[in-house]
Amino acid sequence: MSSTQHLNRFWEWGRKILCVGRNYKEHCLELKNPLPKEPLIFMKPPTSYLKQGKKIIIPNGCSELHHEVELGIVIGTKGKKIPQSSAMDHVAGYVLALDLTARDWQSKAKAKGWPWVMAKGFDGSCPIGDFIPKETIKDPHQLDIWLKINGSEKQKGNTSDMIFSIPHLISFISENITLECGDLILTGTPEGVGPVEKDDVITCGLGDGLTSLKFEVDRE
Repeated sequence: MSSTQHLNRFWEWGRKILCVGRNYKEHCLELKNPLPKEPLIFMKPPTSYLKQGKKIIIPNGCSELHHEVELGIVIGTKGKKIPQSSAMDHVAGYVLALDLTARDWQSKAKAKGWPWVMAKGFDGSCPIGDFIPKETIKDPHQLDIWLKINGSEKQKGNTSDMIFSIPHLISFISENITLECGDLILTGTPEGVGPVEKDDVITCGLGDGLTSLKFEVDRE
C-alpha cells in the first residue's frame, strides 16, 4: 500500500487534531478577540472526526452550535523542533474540515477561565472531507474557502489572510509537541461564523472546485 493510500484514511488512525484559534484577522474582530502575538493552540480528540454521509449532531445542552470552515494540514513525516524552512517537507496533504464549536459552552468556559475541551471536542465536532495529496495544491496559501447554510453564503475568505502561515504553525507546534504521521492541524477560520440549527444543510468548498463537503444537521 502506498503512503498516499494509507493517508487516505488518516482519520481512522491519526493520533492528534491540533487546532489554531484566531488565525484570521476579521474572525478575531467579529468575536471581539484581540489579535494574537503567537498561535493559539487547542486540541480535539480523534473521536471528533465525522466523515461525509453522517449527520452533524447538536449535542444535548448546546443551545448555540457554530460552524467554522477550515483548511486542514495532514502530517506525513514525524518531527519535533521543525524549522520553518523545512516544515512543508513534513506535510503529506490537505483536507477541508469544520471546527464545530458549542459557542454557549465556550463562552461559559472563557468567562470562568476554564479550558475549551467540551465546547470544541465533543463527538463529531470535526467533520472532514477526503484527503488531498500535497502535490494537488500548488500553493496552500492562495486558496478560496467558503461555507453556505441552506444555499446562503455565510463564510468566504482566502488562506492568504491567515495571520500565521503553515510553516510557522508547524514549527511553533513542533517546538514542544512531536508531530506524527496522520496528525491533523486545523489552520483557523475566516469571518462569518454563526449558528446552525436542526435540519440545516451545510455545504463548503476549497479552491476552484478542488473539494467540497455537505452535511445535514440534526439534534441529539
